[in-house]
Amino acid sequence: MSASESIIGFESIVGQEKPIRLLTTLFQNETIPHALLFLGADGVGKKITATAFAMACNCRVRRKGDFSANPKIRADHLTIPDRTIQGGPGDCCPSCRKIKSGSHPDVILVEPSGAFIRIDQIRSLCSTLAMKPYEAKLRVVIISDAQAMNPSAGNALLKVLEEPPDKTILILTAMQTSDLLPTIVSRCQHIRFNPIPRKHLEALLVEKRGMHPDDAKIIAAMANGSVSKAFSMTSKKNPINWINRRIWLIDEVQSLFMRPMAARLAFAARLSKDNKALGDSLEVLKTWFRDLVVWKYHSGRILNTDLKSKIQRASPNMTVASILSKINNIHAAQKNIRANTNLRLTLEVLVMRLAKV
Repeated sequence: MSASESIIGFESIVGQEKPIRLLTTLFQNETIPHALLFLGADGVGKKITATAFAMACNCRVRRKGDFSANPKIRADHLTIPDRTIQGGPGDCCPSCRKIKSGSHPDVILVEPSGAFIRIDQIRSLCSTLAMKPYEAKLRVVIISDAQAMNPSAGNALLKVLEEPPDKTILILTAMQTSDLLPTIVSRCQHIRFNPIPRKHLEALLVEKRGMHPDDAKIIAAMANGSVSKAFSMTSKKNPINWINRRIWLIDEVQSLFMRPMAARLAFAARLSKDNKALGDSLEVLKTWFRDLVVWKYHSGRILNTDLKSKIQRASPNMTVASILSKINNIHAAQKNIRANTNLRLTLEVLVMRLAKV
């Protein structure tokens, strides 16, 4: 069995060989730090990997490959419980089943309440951590979307990181370090998760969604390496046909420069009304502009391969500087939207900037 498959629960995680290899090494060497920071885009497996790691650290089944009969003790690392590392399904023991179902008392998940993780949530966590674990050999706290902590919550968590509780590991997940307090970032060991390779996403969509390979290729490109986004776009509950919407978005943006002001504002209004689809819509536009730049240098690496002829016609009509400026404008709009600025105004400004030749 390879290193990437050696810990219970990791066998179901695709496209993250390096992070899993690093975690396996920490586990095998009995050198797990008190805090880990999983970095990467949404939907690439950070939370499921954290859950699988919690299962590995607390599995009560001894199998071939047992180790740590005499666990080493280091001042700056946690002691690893006596257990095996050989892989298997996540329901091999009562502890694994509880963690998998989210009912284990010592595997604690903290998630945003609304848009933020608030100080009351961290204070409640601190009260829990002041007590000994109920039954776990190693208590695991998973703080999902840690970038959503408001400043007071971040400062409260910092106290926990400065004086970590015994037999406890904290796993934070976030998109990037710049979204967190530097003092929190510096007290965690970082593990970066990459976007899931498109081939993996395509295979998953064909297998799990029954999609035609050509359609799966389009959705995989739009999902930008995120399994959850790919599945959300193809959910039966999703009223949007994303393959058609992508064409509409690109056609609208391509024609903005020759349309009257009223039509441009109408496009901004339409985007603002489709609030749930807005984030993915902006990502689709970034991918389009990205392809216009890539075409100039390496046409074989475009993402929207089915739109090759459209890209071939559009790319020569725009300079690299102009295209990069539009991508930066979308980035700025996304940042403003996350900061909860006026949505309609933000999109109107964006549309006007995208309309410039």
